[in-house]
Amino acid sequence: MFDSFLYLLRGKGLDVSLNEWIVLNEALDKGLAYSSFTGFYYLCRSVLIKSETDFDKFDAAFLEYFKDIEFGGEIPKELMDWLNNPKETPGNYDEDMAKYNMSLDYQRIEKMLEERLAEQDSEHNGGKYWVGTGGMSVFGNNGKSPKGIRVGGESMYKSAFRVAGERHFKDFSEDKIIDSRQFQMAFRKLRQYSTRTDAPKDELNLDETIEETGNNAGRLKIVYDRPRRNTVKVLMLIDSGGSMDYYRNLCGKLFMAVRKSNHFKDLKIYYFHNSIYERLYTDASCMPGRWVETDTLLRTLSSDYKVIIVGDAAMAPYELLGSSSYLYSYSQMGEGSGMDWFKKVKGHFKHIVWLNPASMNYSPGNYWKETLGILMDEFDMYPLSVNGLEEALKKLMVAK
Repeated sequence: MFDSFLYLLRGKGLDVSLNEWIVLNEALDKGLAYSSFTGFYYLCRSVLIKSETDFDKFDAAFLEYFKDIEFGGEIPKELMDWLNNPKETPGNYDEDMAKYNMSLDYQRIEKMLEERLAEQDSEHNGGKYWVGTGGMSVFGNNGKSPKGIRVGGESMYKSAFRVAGERHFKDFSEDKIIDSRQFQMAFRKLRQYSTRTDAPKDELNLDETIEETGNNAGRLKIVYDRPRRNTVKVLMLIDSGGSMDYYRNLCGKLFMAVRKSNHFKDLKIYYFHNSIYERLYTDASCMPGRWVETDTLLRTLSSDYKVIIVGDAAMAPYELLGSSSYLYSYSQMGEGSGMDWFKKVKGHFKHIVWLNPASMNYSPGNYWKETLGILMDEFDMYPLSVNGLEEALKKLMVAK
């Protein structure tokens, strides 16, 4: 087909194998680019590129090779021009509309966007139906909908599940990329907090061996110690969906590291959406029926479990401070605010930390700053990085 594109990618330093190239061609034969140039771009990137650090190289090569093809993007230029310069609109949050928008599945929203783009011929701001700015519509930007597709503009509330018309990626330098092995190495340090058994001293104590050998004028003196047994019990509570979708890759690496770790006597993982309420979910989909009562969990688990909360603390203030009846009636019972439940969990367990994958330095007036500040005052919060995880584990294991 266009094998010279493969050679260009390799020439730009991208490691693209023949197997991957064959898979791309098979995907094109099956119509997985959906007859869209944008779809073709994303298909190529998803099949051929293994790391986010190579996105910029891929973009440069892609644009160089296809520079003579007129890009008929899914968003008309005139529409993008004014969407990239959103107008100020007064607060017009509509709770009923927010609930309705949350009930829409992704496929339905994608279809609705196609329909609106076929109909729309002018600007719209502060509305609920058209592609616009500052409203409750599920497409546009700078609006108040808790779910939708961002079109143009800048990310503000991180509630979009997709960004239309955007192909540029940056800030993925190698020193910011974390792999699951780094997290696994951090969890290995939990071993030093395990309890020594009464078994014979048959485990090499490397640090003491070095120390004693040095004190013995360099003559080797091996020191043995009793083995440790896993006594650490961990409960992880993970925020799922919404703005956390932005950090899915990073949180996935943490999840893999936790699952592979053999340094826990017991490990339990539950999920919540934005805030803990009366129920915690048993999988990340947070589907009705796949849950346990939070009170039941607190009665069942002893207070010596080490609790790690993972979340970006990004939610509307009413979700944290208001009753859960404000939210999704199909999944909550409406008793107590999210903050009440966070405090209840904190009050039961002796050791608890919070890992945050998002920025913890929002500028004044930022939409998320209020809830972040409230939760930072209540919990010891650390960035979800290797260093942050190590600091959190140290805090988690100290005696109170």
